[in-house]
Amino acid sequence: MACCKDNNGQSTCQCASSSSSSPAIQRVALPKRQLSNDKLNNKPPVWSINSTSDQDPPLPSKCDRNSQSREGICCKELKGDDERNLIDPDIVRDVIIGLSDGLTVPFALTAGLSSIGNSRLVVIGGIAELIAGAISMGVGGFLASQAERDHFRYLRRTTRDRVLRSCSGEMEREVHAVLGPVGVSEQTSRSLATELRQVEVDVSAHSSATSGTITKRHGWASLGSWGRKTAMPAQVVEEESQPLRWQEDVGLTAFLLKFGEGMEEVPTARLYISAFTIGAGYLVGGLVPLVPYFFVESARMGLLYSCIVTGITLLAFGAVKTHYTGATGGAGGYIWGAVSTLLVGGFAAGAAFAIVHALEASE
Repeated sequence: MACCKDNNGQSTCQCASSSSSSPAIQRVALPKRQLSNDKLNNKPPVWSINSTSDQDPPLPSKCDRNSQSREGICCKELKGDDERNLIDPDIVRDVIIGLSDGLTVPFALTAGLSSIGNSRLVVIGGIAELIAGAISMGVGGFLASQAERDHFRYLRRTTRDRVLRSCSGEMEREVHAVLGPVGVSEQTSRSLATELRQVEVDVSAHSSATSGTITKRHGWASLGSWGRKTAMPAQVVEEESQPLRWQEDVGLTAFLLKFGEGMEEVPTARLYISAFTIGAGYLVGGLVPLVPYFFVESARMGLLYSCIVTGITLLAFGAVKTHYTGATGGAGGYIWGAVSTLLVGGFAAGAAFAIVHALEASE
């Protein structure tokens, strides 16, 4: 093949042997595609390479574990948008019970007595009801906590006996029934049941050793994990060396009660705290609607001032209750908590006033 270039600098190739029999085939090279630097620089990227969002990064990315210098913020100090310092739910429950009844029942009573028109009668009746109500509410809180404690102790005794006499399969099924719904595998539940059962046996053996008599309670005092016999230790481990292991709130019984039944031991001090909290809450709440009658002779005017003062107190109490109970936050949540509390108290007072007024008119 003979190759040559024409006057324009283009390459043409033609086979020498076939030059006489076929026309020449001319091949033209295409020009190369070139883009100017301006076009390359002005061309937008496929996705954004610069962060232009005004939103804050998620909280986990702020933790110092994501910083190589470890100079970030500790994850324990990161706070969300709605972080509140909540009070013990038992205390909050007792305060709500006492204040709610104190703001509602005496207010309804004074509103009903106001229809008679005698302010002195309203004050005397209100004080008598307030003292009797505070005492009865406090005693009711004490008895309720005592009943809860007795119920827990009964369940703990019966559950411990059932654990010691039950087979391995039944206990493993109960443990997995608690842990399975939260994503724990059956094998892990089985291992945990075995470990907790061993703690239960050790607690029983320790109790027998400290009492001076080694007895086989339900045949399990000298057994390890469900029927595997183990030698009784010559000397029981001292309580000081393993203080947690010999407490009553460890082992399979405590696990089933706490996580299966949702119950915990009620301390004895809780009985008196509950009684005092409910009684004091009722007394403080009941004084609010009664105070205006001490300064106004007319019962009707006293009722008007009492409604205003009690209404403001109910609104404030509803908003504070919403905050410390962890209810829905925001302006809407606080408004609903305040208005709903006001409606309950207002309905009770209105019903009492209407009933007493109707009975007086019928006479």
